[in-house]
Amino acid sequence: MSQLSSLLSEIESAKVILPQISYSDYVAIDLSTSSKLFENITLESADDLEQIIYAFVADKNAKMAFGGYLEQRNLYKRSSLFSDMDTENRNIHLGIDIWEKSGSTIHAALDGKVHSFKNNEGLGNYGPTIILKHQVQEIEFYTLYGHLSKDSISNLKVDQEFKKGDRIGYLGSAEVNGDYAPHLHFQIIEDLDDYFGDYPGVCSKTNADFYRENCPNPNILLKIIKE
Repeated sequence: MSQLSSLLSEIESAKVILPQISYSDYVAIDLSTSSKLFENITLESADDLEQIIYAFVADKNAKMAFGGYLEQRNLYKRSSLFSDMDTENRNIHLGIDIWEKSGSTIHAALDGKVHSFKNNEGLGNYGPTIILKHQVQEIEFYTLYGHLSKDSISNLKVDQEFKKGDRIGYLGSAEVNGDYAPHLHFQIIEDLDDYFGDYPGVCSKTNADFYRENCPNPNILLKIIKE
Protein backbone atom coordinates (compact mmCIF):
# COMPACT_ATOMS: atom_id res chain seq x y z
CA MET A 1 0.00 0.00 0.00
CA SER A 2 1.34 3.43 -0.94
CA GLN A 3 1.96 6.15 1.63
CA LEU A 4 -1.05 8.10 0.35
CA SER A 5 -3.30 5.06 0.56
CA SER A 6 -2.10 4.36 4.10
CA LEU A 7 -2.90 7.91 5.17
CA LEU A 8 -6.34 7.89 3.55
CA SER A 9 -7.20 4.58 5.17
CA GLU A 10 -6.88 6.24 8.59
CA ILE A 11 -9.24 9.11 7.75
CA GLU A 12 -12.93 9.02 8.67
CA SER A 13 -15.13 7.94 5.77
CA ALA A 14 -16.28 10.57 3.29
CA LYS A 15 -19.58 11.08 1.47
CA VAL A 16 -19.38 12.68 -1.97
CA ILE A 17 -23.02 12.41 -3.09
CA LEU A 18 -26.32 12.79 -1.21
CA PRO A 19 -24.72 12.42 2.25
CA GLN A 20 -28.10 11.70 3.85
CA ILE A 21 -28.14 8.27 2.20
CA SER A 22 -26.43 5.60 4.27
CA TYR A 23 -23.79 3.36 2.74
CA SER A 24 -25.92 0.46 3.92
CA ASP A 25 -28.36 1.48 1.16
CA TYR A 26 -25.68 1.20 -1.56
CA VAL A 27 -25.30 -1.89 -3.71
CA ALA A 28 -22.26 -2.88 -5.76
CA ILE A 29 -22.94 -3.24 -9.47
CA ASP A 30 -20.86 -5.13 -12.03
CA LEU A 31 -20.56 -3.29 -15.35
CA SER A 32 -17.55 -5.25 -16.57
CA THR A 33 -17.15 -7.01 -19.89
CA SER A 34 -18.31 -10.25 -18.23
CA SER A 35 -21.37 -8.80 -16.49
CA LYS A 36 -24.56 -10.78 -16.92
CA LEU A 37 -26.51 -7.50 -16.83
CA PHE A 38 -25.63 -6.95 -20.48
CA GLU A 39 -26.54 -10.37 -21.83
CA ASN A 40 -28.48 -9.99 -25.10
CA ILE A 41 -28.49 -6.19 -24.69
CA THR A 42 -26.84 -3.61 -26.93
CA LEU A 43 -26.17 -0.26 -25.29
CA GLU A 44 -27.09 2.43 -27.78
CA SER A 45 -27.84 5.32 -25.45
CA ALA A 46 -27.69 6.64 -21.90
CA ASP A 47 -31.34 5.60 -21.46
CA ASP A 48 -30.45 1.95 -22.10
CA LEU A 49 -27.83 1.96 -19.35
CA GLU A 50 -30.03 3.94 -16.97
CA GLN A 51 -32.82 1.40 -17.25
CA ILE A 52 -30.42 -1.47 -16.49
CA ILE A 53 -28.94 0.26 -13.45
CA TYR A 54 -32.21 1.39 -11.88
CA ALA A 55 -33.80 -2.01 -12.42
CA PHE A 56 -30.82 -3.59 -10.67
CA VAL A 57 -31.03 -1.13 -7.75
CA ALA A 58 -34.75 -1.76 -7.35
CA ASP A 59 -34.27 -5.53 -7.48
CA LYS A 60 -31.72 -5.29 -4.66
CA ASN A 61 -33.96 -3.02 -2.56
CA ALA A 62 -31.17 -0.45 -2.54
CA LYS A 63 -31.09 3.29 -3.14
CA MET A 64 -27.82 3.75 -5.01
CA ALA A 65 -25.39 1.66 -7.05
CA PHE A 66 -21.62 2.02 -7.03
CA GLY A 67 -18.47 0.35 -8.28
CA GLY A 68 -16.10 0.13 -11.17
CA TYR A 69 -12.57 0.62 -9.86
CA LEU A 70 -10.15 -1.11 -12.28
CA GLU A 71 -13.17 -2.66 -13.98
CA GLN A 72 -12.67 -3.54 -17.64
CA ARG A 73 -15.72 -2.27 -19.53
CA ASN A 74 -17.35 -2.21 -22.93
CA LEU A 75 -19.23 1.00 -22.13
CA TYR A 76 -16.67 3.13 -23.93
CA LYS A 77 -16.92 1.53 -27.36
CA ARG A 78 -19.45 4.14 -28.48
CA SER A 79 -16.87 6.91 -28.22
CA SER A 80 -13.75 7.52 -30.30
CA LEU A 81 -12.13 9.05 -27.19
CA PHE A 82 -11.22 5.57 -26.01
CA SER A 83 -10.18 3.92 -29.25
CA ASP A 84 -7.68 4.85 -31.90
CA MET A 85 -6.31 2.76 -34.74
CA ASP A 86 -2.78 3.73 -33.68
CA THR A 87 -3.11 3.07 -29.95
CA GLU A 88 -4.41 0.41 -27.61
CA ASN A 89 -8.05 0.78 -26.58
CA ARG A 90 -8.67 2.29 -23.17
CA ASN A 91 -11.31 0.37 -21.21
CA ILE A 92 -10.05 0.00 -17.60
CA HIS A 93 -11.91 2.32 -15.23
CA LEU A 94 -9.78 4.28 -12.73
CA GLY A 95 -12.39 5.68 -10.36
CA ILE A 96 -15.54 4.70 -8.54
CA ASP A 97 -18.86 5.50 -10.19
CA ILE A 98 -21.89 6.25 -8.04
CA TRP A 99 -25.10 6.06 -10.06
CA GLU A 100 -27.91 8.42 -9.06
CA LYS A 101 -30.38 10.82 -10.63
CA SER A 102 -29.26 14.12 -12.17
CA GLY A 103 -29.50 17.07 -9.80
CA SER A 104 -28.18 15.08 -6.84
CA THR A 105 -25.83 17.10 -4.64
CA ILE A 106 -22.08 16.50 -4.87
CA HIS A 107 -19.82 17.14 -1.87
CA ALA A 108 -16.12 17.61 -1.15
CA ALA A 109 -14.47 14.43 0.10
CA LEU A 110 -11.98 16.38 2.23
CA ASP A 111 -10.95 19.92 3.06
CA GLY A 112 -9.34 21.39 -0.04
CA LYS A 113 -9.41 24.06 -2.69
CA VAL A 114 -10.28 24.18 -6.35
CA HIS A 115 -7.30 23.26 -8.50
CA SER A 116 -9.19 23.50 -11.79
CA PHE A 117 -12.47 22.91 -13.56
CA LYS A 118 -13.61 22.46 -17.14
CA ASN A 119 -16.49 21.37 -19.32
CA ASN A 120 -15.00 18.34 -21.09
CA GLU A 121 -17.49 18.11 -23.93
CA GLY A 122 -18.12 15.23 -26.30
CA LEU A 123 -19.57 11.74 -26.42
CA GLY A 124 -18.02 9.60 -23.68
CA ASN A 125 -16.26 12.50 -21.97
CA TYR A 126 -16.71 13.83 -18.42
CA GLY A 127 -18.76 16.90 -19.22
CA PRO A 128 -18.42 19.49 -16.41
CA THR A 129 -15.60 18.44 -14.10
CA ILE A 130 -14.09 19.76 -10.86
CA ILE A 131 -10.67 18.88 -9.47
CA LEU A 132 -9.91 19.70 -5.82
CA LYS A 133 -6.42 19.84 -4.32
CA HIS A 134 -5.80 18.43 -0.84
CA GLN A 135 -2.98 17.91 1.59
CA VAL A 136 -2.76 15.20 4.24
CA GLN A 137 0.31 15.65 6.37
CA GLU A 138 3.08 16.25 3.83
CA ILE A 139 1.35 14.64 0.84
CA GLU A 140 -0.49 16.67 -1.79
CA PHE A 141 -3.07 14.93 -3.98
CA TYR A 142 -6.28 15.57 -5.86
CA THR A 143 -9.87 14.38 -6.12
CA LEU A 144 -11.78 14.53 -9.40
CA TYR A 145 -15.57 14.87 -9.68
CA GLY A 146 -16.81 14.15 -13.20
CA HIS A 147 -20.19 14.24 -15.00
CA LEU A 148 -21.54 17.28 -13.17
CA SER A 149 -24.07 19.89 -14.24
CA LYS A 150 -23.03 23.05 -16.09
CA ASP A 151 -24.21 25.14 -13.13
CA SER A 152 -21.63 23.37 -10.95
CA ILE A 153 -18.78 25.22 -12.65
CA SER A 154 -20.51 28.44 -13.72
CA ASN A 155 -19.45 30.50 -10.68
CA LEU A 156 -16.46 28.47 -9.50
CA LYS A 157 -13.04 30.03 -8.95
CA VAL A 158 -9.56 28.50 -8.86
CA ASP A 159 -8.27 28.33 -5.25
CA GLN A 160 -11.84 28.55 -3.90
CA GLU A 161 -11.81 26.69 -0.58
CA PHE A 162 -14.17 23.96 0.54
CA LYS A 163 -14.49 22.03 3.78
CA LYS A 164 -15.14 18.31 3.88
CA GLY A 165 -18.82 17.74 3.19
CA ASP A 166 -19.45 21.13 1.56
CA ARG A 167 -21.62 21.02 -1.52
CA ILE A 168 -19.49 21.69 -4.59
CA GLY A 169 -22.01 20.97 -7.34
CA TYR A 170 -24.74 18.82 -8.77
CA LEU A 171 -24.92 15.70 -10.89
CA GLY A 172 -25.43 16.35 -14.60
CA SER A 173 -27.89 14.81 -17.04
CA ALA A 174 -26.99 12.74 -20.09
CA GLU A 175 -27.29 15.87 -22.24
CA VAL A 176 -24.18 17.38 -20.63
CA ASN A 177 -22.29 14.45 -19.04
CA GLY A 178 -20.97 12.72 -22.16
CA ASP A 179 -24.24 10.82 -22.78
CA TYR A 180 -24.05 8.49 -19.81
CA ALA A 181 -26.72 7.50 -17.35
CA PRO A 182 -26.36 10.14 -14.59
CA HIS A 183 -23.56 9.26 -12.20
CA LEU A 184 -20.59 10.70 -10.36
CA HIS A 185 -17.13 9.62 -11.44
CA PHE A 186 -14.97 10.05 -8.33
CA GLN A 187 -11.22 9.55 -8.63
CA ILE A 188 -8.14 10.09 -6.45
CA ILE A 189 -5.02 11.30 -8.24
CA GLU A 190 -1.62 11.60 -6.61
CA ASP A 191 0.31 13.30 -9.44
CA LEU A 192 -1.88 15.42 -11.71
CA ASP A 193 1.00 16.22 -14.06
CA ASP A 194 0.04 19.19 -16.27
CA TYR A 195 -3.67 18.41 -16.52
CA PHE A 196 -6.20 21.18 -15.87
CA GLY A 197 -9.85 20.36 -15.28
CA ASP A 198 -9.31 16.91 -16.74
CA TYR A 199 -7.39 13.67 -16.15
CA PRO A 200 -7.71 10.19 -17.70
CA GLY A 201 -10.47 8.23 -16.01
CA VAL A 202 -9.91 5.16 -18.17
CA CYS A 203 -6.65 3.52 -19.20
CA SER A 204 -5.36 0.67 -21.34
CA LYS A 205 -3.83 -2.60 -20.15
CA THR A 206 -0.38 -1.41 -21.14
CA ASN A 207 -0.32 1.51 -18.69
CA ALA A 208 -2.61 0.05 -16.04
CA ASP A 209 0.24 -0.44 -13.52
CA PHE A 210 1.15 3.25 -13.64
CA TYR A 211 -2.42 4.44 -13.20
CA ARG A 212 -3.17 1.89 -10.47
CA GLU A 213 -0.30 3.42 -8.47
CA ASN A 214 -1.16 7.04 -9.28
CA CYS A 215 -4.92 6.61 -8.79
CA PRO A 216 -5.55 4.47 -5.71
CA ASN A 217 -8.90 2.86 -5.00
CA PRO A 218 -11.31 5.65 -3.95
CA ASN A 219 -12.94 3.24 -1.51
CA ILE A 220 -9.89 3.70 0.72
CA LEU A 221 -11.26 7.18 1.41
CA LEU A 222 -15.01 6.67 0.95
CA LYS A 223 -15.12 3.37 2.84
CA ILE A 224 -18.38 2.28 1.22
CA ILE A 225 -17.13 -1.25 1.77
CA LYS A 226 -15.05 -1.90 4.89
CA GLU A 227 -11.78 -3.53 3.91
